[in-house]
Amino acid sequence: MTVEPKPRLVVPRRDLDRLRRRAEFLRELEEAKALRDRIAPRRARVRQLREAMRRATYHH
Repeated sequence: MTVEPKPRLVVPRRDLDRLRRRAEFLRELEEAKALRDRIAPRRARVRQLREAMRRATYHH
């Protein structure tokens, strides 16, 4: 039994640049959210509770 190599994914250069910028943006966004949560812990806790309630009450 021979194992065939996986086909390589060919992505155009402009898409690679876009994906790289998107990844950088998402990393910075997560960092900003973490900073905001450290600066205002009460506000962060309230936001987390509201998100949990929203998830708990959402029905498909």
